[in-house]
Amino acid sequence: MRRFAVILTIAALAACKGSGSKNEQYRTEKVDRGNITMTVTATGTLSAVTTVQVGSQVSGVIARLYADFNSRVTKGQLLAELDPTPFQQQVEQRQADVTKSKVEAANTRINYDRQLRLVKAGLSPQSDLDSARAAYEGANAQVQQSTAALNSSLTNLKYTKIVSPIDGIVVDRQYDVGQTVAASFSAPTLFSIAQDMTKMQVQADVDQSDIGRIAVGQSARFTVDSYPDQEFRGRISQIRLNATVSQNVVTYPVIIEVPNPDEKLRPKMTANVTIDVASVPDVLRVPNGALRFKPDTAVGGATATAGGRSASTTAATETPSTQTASTPTRGPGGRFRHRPKDKTR
Repeated sequence: MRRFAVILTIAALAACKGSGSKNEQYRTEKVDRGNITMTVTATGTLSAVTTVQVGSQVSGVIARLYADFNSRVTKGQLLAELDPTPFQQQVEQRQADVTKSKVEAANTRINYDRQLRLVKAGLSPQSDLDSARAAYEGANAQVQQSTAALNSSLTNLKYTKIVSPIDGIVVDRQYDVGQTVAASFSAPTLFSIAQDMTKMQVQADVDQSDIGRIAVGQSARFTVDSYPDQEFRGRISQIRLNATVSQNVVTYPVIIEVPNPDEKLRPKMTANVTIDVASVPDVLRVPNGALRFKPDTAVGGATATAGGRSASTTAATETPSTQTASTPTRGPGGRFRHRPKDKTR
């Protein structure tokens, strides 16, 4: 059987040599020994590990800004201030309500004490004392209610000062002085602060056909357009399950942690990611091009045209019960040729 395969190979090479073009050129490569690595490629976006959106919980007009793009801020630092005038007026009104409710509570206490003495002396019915007691307790509740309203107004006045919740750098600012911030339904974002630019992450979108080869802890490398000759390295820290479907293509987000000590990498950069999923060390390596052969289309087309009639004639004369095989035989000049041999099923 092995001798038969060798004979077929020699015959095929001889046929190719006889029909080949004299203008064909071949490139040779050495078979070497080294490591072979299987990789998965993807595209991702860089971002800081922790990015905080700083917003406003109250509506108003921005009066002052104390931070701008690329400003380094610390926790508790004042970033912006809304116009406090309407909030201060509201606080003063609530303070007046508290004073009024306390005066009314004191008056109802005096009336209650008077009714209590009259009842003890038998000069007033019990119903008057009960009414005085109810009025006194209602006045105390009114004092608590007005005090809570005052505290709420003080809190809103405090919210007019926007402070930084973390240490970091301002990467985005949405408003300018004089613009109105509307916080009716949701808190608008005024600033975006990246906590630590020396630690970045890449969110790479990996196709569903390759996600099974990805595992936490695998090494990854990538390049960015800003530094095409420099390769950055990181490690996979998370494989998220919230898949994204776009034009019937399903991808999964893979998070890659990347050190950035010199802060060359910046948020929103596009990363061309390569993930090493398997590796075999110290093996013989052959270029992929040596395993494929693409014939000349001009030569192949001429051959197909010349043999088209004979091929159709053969197909018309064959019957389903007959199969034609070829056996190599030695002919004149020492060359091999194929002799058809019929086999009946």
